[in-house]
Amino acid sequence: MRLILLWLLNAIALLAVAYLMPSIEVASFGSAMIAALVLGLVNAVLRPLLVLLTLPVTLLTLGLFLFVVNGLMFWLAGSMLEGFVVGGFWPGVFGAVLYSIFSSILSSLLPTGKSRNSS
Repeated sequence: MRLILLWLLNAIALLAVAYLMPSIEVASFGSAMIAALVLGLVNAVLRPLLVLLTLPVTLLTLGLFLFVVNGLMFWLAGSMLEGFVVGGFWPGVFGAVLYSIFSSILSSLLPTGKSRNSS
């Protein structure tokens, strides 16, 4: 159940990013749901490999290159889907940062599932 709620919140975060950035477009809530799913899969499968391959550059830039990797993943998801459009590399970087912020804030509102009574 928590996974479905996180998926819904990520779709809402994606709609918020599209609302704030004119270079990112989401056609509908359904498109946002599919894009959130694809972003999750891309970040789970492809991102760790790219982080490992770009580790020397990431170390040289003191971690700033991870913004580039995140932007590329966001841009890649936008180029794979019909109803989700990212207008270029820099909109992808800024969109990924905003998406990350919104997603973190929204997911922090969910209960953790641990019981409050410690008896």
